[in-house]
Amino acid sequence: MRVLAGDIGGTNARVALVEIGERLRIVEERTSYSRESTGLAPLVEEFLSGTGERPTRACFAVAGPVVAGEVQATNLPWVVSAAALSEALGIPQVRLINDFEAVGHGALQLVPHDLVTLQAGQPEPLGPIAFIGAGTGLGAGYITRDGAVYRVHPSEGGHATFAAETARERALGAFLARRFEHVSTERAVSGAGLANIYEALSGSIKSPEEVSTRGLAGSDPAAVEALDMFAAAYGAAAGNLALTVLATGGVYLAGGIAPLLIEKLKDATFLDAFRRKGRLEPLLARIPVHVIMSPSVGLLGAGAVAAGL
Repeated sequence: MRVLAGDIGGTNARVALVEIGERLRIVEERTSYSRESTGLAPLVEEFLSGTGERPTRACFAVAGPVVAGEVQATNLPWVVSAAALSEALGIPQVRLINDFEAVGHGALQLVPHDLVTLQAGQPEPLGPIAFIGAGTGLGAGYITRDGAVYRVHPSEGGHATFAAETARERALGAFLARRFEHVSTERAVSGAGLANIYEALSGSIKSPEEVSTRGLAGSDPAAVEALDMFAAAYGAAAGNLALTVLATGGVYLAGGIAPLLIEKLKDATFLDAFRRKGRLEPLLARIPVHVIMSPSVGLLGAGAVAAGL
């Protein structure tokens, strides 16, 4: 059996045919720039026209809160409806899920080489597992376990209020408050967030890619400091989520930025901020932290949900 899966972010929209077997396998996929399409239905129809196939089951993971089968994409000017997609595409069974709900389902399909471990920790076998990931925005989700049964839960924790700890973070918060009505963690921990940090430090505007390149190369002191602040804010946010869901089974970093900044995340900046939770620091030191390196985790997760329809 083949199903249709989509992982729809604010920058990239990935659509794939997924073969359902003992393990899920992506047999054909396409990546498009999300904003180059007027909506999800025409983007998917173009993909299907090229494959010559039209599965009867589909699941699309979209960055945003899904309520009653509908989602207003957080970083796209799209309102997506499962019922409207089903009618437009001629696919009887269509489901929409949050993008980090898909990460949770997809993580169950990963193998060890898909991960880089930042902190081995001492995982509890049945402990909750948390996911957080910076990309165009900041996504979050978690898994709870009851014996052999896994339950994946979406979250919009990336939009919780940014919590500044240090003097330079408080200065960043003040800079962001002059620009945004609500300063969420996503305003600092995302691609745009990295650019915001650089601008707050230097007064000049550069793309996240430029800041990353200059910071990793050590060629721009402001970019080096911006990466430090980004990694610390990312670590603090991951630690907050770990405490919120008591993620004794582990914390996984997803999204497009972590693999690109893996060498930065390996230094002490991220983990120091992750653990720096006062009396609960020993608990955070026992929680495993991994980076998901596979770009296909969301597609696999959406495929797994589609298979169960």
